[in-house]
Amino acid sequence: MALLQRLKTETRPHHERTEGVVRLMDAHLTPADYQRHLEDFYGLYVPLEALLAGPLSALEPALNLEARWKAPLLEADLRAMGHDTASLARLPRASPLPALPGLAEALGCAYVLEGSTLGGQLILRHLTRHFGPDARVGSFAFFRAYGDQVGPMWRAFGDAVTRASERASSGSFDAAVVQGARDTFDTFAAWLMREHDVPVRL
Repeated sequence: MALLQRLKTETRPHHERTEGVVRLMDAHLTPADYQRHLEDFYGLYVPLEALLAGPLSALEPALNLEARWKAPLLEADLRAMGHDTASLARLPRASPLPALPGLAEALGCAYVLEGSTLGGQLILRHLTRHFGPDARVGSFAFFRAYGDQVGPMWRAFGDAVTRASERASSGSFDAAVVQGARDTFDTFAAWLMREHDVPVRL
């Protein structure tokens, strides 16, 4: 089984659990709810992308990492909703993060992040219909990531994963990619389900 298909099949329960705690498609979503989701995403993406940068650099320039980072887009959205540098720094950061000891696990983690960009197109359509021209929710920079290049960016990522798997030519490498994806889905779900003890001050 090709690695991308194996990822889809073997992470399905973890993916479905994570989707179950994302409420962005809720018919009653308020601007405050949307902002809290973005704050939660920011608290996860900032440390996770920092963790990924090292191992994934081995696949540059094929991955074009600079164009893939989402933390700057989340920051832009949150600033549009009233955050500043100080309040962004006070947002809680996800911990623990998935263990990413090597390239294989990092690719599994990146598979989750890149897949969420694909799924984000459906969420974007819902948000634009749901909120209309409401200025309180900004321009959805995070969900507009890649613009009309979502398909090509996904295919380029898939090609990089496939080439890495072929070079490794190892069942243990592919298994580690799958495990990295499972662990990342589980980290997302745990982080989004946690309770904030203290509300963030703007």
